Amino acid sequence: MKNNKLLMIMIFILIAIALVGAIVYFTITKLNSDPAEEKEPSIDEVIEASVEIPEITTNLASGEYLKISFTMQTDDKKAKEELEKRNFQVKNIIIQELADMDAAEVQGKEGQLALQEGLKAKVNELMQEGQIVKVYITESLLQ
Repeated sequence: MKNNKLLMIMIFILIAIALVGAIVYFTITKLNSDPAEEKEPSIDEVIEASVEIPEITTNLASGEYLKISFTMQTDDKKAKEELEKRNFQVKNIIIQELADMDAAEVQGKEGQLALQEGLKAKVNELMQEGQIVKVYITESLLQ
């Protein structure tokens, strides 16, 4: 009789441990999965949350000048509205960033990606209602 009770207690403990383990596993996987990451926005949603920065012509540190325009994708409509209001501040950031760059730093894929990431970080420092998700260079002419 003692063996039977001991066996039942052991089985009960094993089932409890397995149940707690399953709950912990599903909780952790549920918390780590972000629904926003799983579903990419449609092109209509991207356009709806994007702001065009019209062509800017500015001098580079190396003496050349650059004509460039951007489209900045925000994470929601409130962020888009704020970015539209901050247009003059964004242009100022772009001009200041480009003024410190040489032509070699702006050319090529790596240079453009670095510029995009740098602008994204600087503009996100300004933003209070959301953030910039991606910066796209829509036109670029280096002379």
